[in-house]
Amino acid sequence: MKNVTITVEDSVLEWARIEAARRGSSVSRMLGDFMAEMQRREDTYERAYLAWRTDERTWQATPAATKSNKKVARSPSGTRAGGQKGSKSGSAA
Repeated sequence: MKNVTITVEDSVLEWARIEAARRGSSVSRMLGDFMAEMQRREDTYERAYLAWRTDERTWQATPAATKSNKKVARSPSGTRAGGQKGSKSGSAA
C-alpha cells in the first residue's frame, strides 16, 4: 500500500474524523474505501458502455412487437366501414 497526502478544508477534515469514528474506521480507511468504490463503479459503467457500443442489434420494432397487424376497413369519412354500433341514424332504437 502507498501513502497519500491530501489537502482539505479544516471543516471537511473535522467532518471526516467524526464520520470515520461513527463508522468505526479511520479517515484513511474511509477515503481508501471511498476511492475503491468509485473505481468499481467506474469500471462497471465502462464495461456496460462498451457492451452497449459494440451491440450490433437494431432496436427497431419487429412485426410481432407492434400493437396490431390487423387492418381496419374505414369508409372515406374515416369511420369504420359496416356495423357501426351506436351511430345516430335518426331512427329510435
